[in-house]
Amino acid sequence: MAFIPDLPTLLAFMLAAFVLTITPGPDMTLFLGRTLSEGRAAGMAAMLGAASGIVVHTSLAAFGISALIAASPQAFFALKIVGAGYLVYLAIQAIRGGSTFKLDAKAAARPHSLLSNWLTGLGINLLNPKIVLFFVTFLPQFVSARDADVTGKLFFLGMFFIVLAVPMSIAMILAADRFAAALKRRPKVMRAIDWLFASVFSAFAVRILLTQGR
Repeated sequence: MAFIPDLPTLLAFMLAAFVLTITPGPDMTLFLGRTLSEGRAAGMAAMLGAASGIVVHTSLAAFGISALIAASPQAFFALKIVGAGYLVYLAIQAIRGGSTFKLDAKAAARPHSLLSNWLTGLGINLLNPKIVLFFVTFLPQFVSARDADVTGKLFFLGMFFIVLAVPMSIAMILAADRFAAALKRRPKVMRAIDWLFASVFSAFAVRILLTQGR
């Protein structure tokens, strides 16, 4: 199957997906907050909505980047360089600013429907310009402009990210009380995640810059 990347690429992507999933962000804050205030079903619905947003971003990135390669491999090269720089920027921000994790675990006055929770999760990822920018610059780091099936590989990687992230997110929801408490009450845990994020994505940035420089 030509659309499946080689094993080293898959392993590198799995590491990146793991770090991304455990790094607190707006989507994690949403689904853990809804779990604590409205129950696990609400948290699952919000998480699946966020995953649906990733499907949309993956599709747009896969077809848009493929069109860019067809039009100009040089522009794709520039995109990868910009992407490497963006990963460095995110790493620096993680160390300087740290993760933000603020949720309101109080009971909601009017519990949201499952559809409402799903739509909120969808919107929090679909309308977040940082996620748009991230997927457009992150996914290209794992493909080559010379690849004959770049569209298939980009789409596969995006879907593979969801396959990896959803089980981890479900585990967080099932252990929401303990997981949220660990993040909120143990600053060292948060800083460890920040440093892990910064280290992994700095390494990816250096890797792509060295590869392109050969």
